[in-house]
Amino acid sequence: MVPWLRTGSPFPPLEAALGDPNGLLAAGGDLSPERLVAAYSHGIFPWYNEAQPILWWSPDPRMVLFTNEFKVSRSLAKTLKQNRFEVRADTSFRAVMEACSEPRAGQSGTWISPPVIDAYTKLHRLGHAHSVETWRNGDLVGGLYGVAIGRMFFGESMFAREADASKVALVHLVEMLKSKDMPVIDCQQETHHLARFGARPIPRREFARWLSRLVNSPQPNIPWAPVAEARVGQR
Repeated sequence: MVPWLRTGSPFPPLEAALGDPNGLLAAGGDLSPERLVAAYSHGIFPWYNEAQPILWWSPDPRMVLFTNEFKVSRSLAKTLKQNRFEVRADTSFRAVMEACSEPRAGQSGTWISPPVIDAYTKLHRLGHAHSVETWRNGDLVGGLYGVAIGRMFFGESMFAREADASKVALVHLVEMLKSKDMPVIDCQQETHHLARFGARPIPRREFARWLSRLVNSPQPNIPWAPVAEARVGQR
């Protein structure tokens, strides 16, 4: 049995998360900005389908990408040199989330439902959630979004309508985070796709140590959008 969260009730300690399914910590609660910020600040994220209550997770191990370990393949490096995409940040956050929610090959559904989109859009308006977008000929063709608290970035989802569009967004995200002295991207769960970029699993206890240090550090007062534009100009 996992604890049921009521309004205002705190999350259980991470050590209380189940081993099977890996990381399930609690159920219930809401997706208010206060609840979401509290969750991410403690290394917890929501993930569930529309037929379920809100489920909260903190898996062990935790997949992370250290920005100084980021890898760019030769083919992606060629794409970057071609300057095929215009890269922006925080200009179409909701559209990025809606694109991430679209059905994908091999998947029966998505957890990014309209209520989830509404909740994270509120976070975006409060300055906690951000998008990095790739555009081509005025069309949004790729991007990603996530949550930033202190000097920690929590990646959520990405999409591509053209080859390499989301990868280019990731490259620019990493460069932006480096400029902000934000050294870690939380990737949540292990995937081969992220491993190709240098992401790797670390024990939850180690992740919690990074988290404690970074979420309590003030984020540099550098706007996201101008940083993205500057990085495009350097290509």
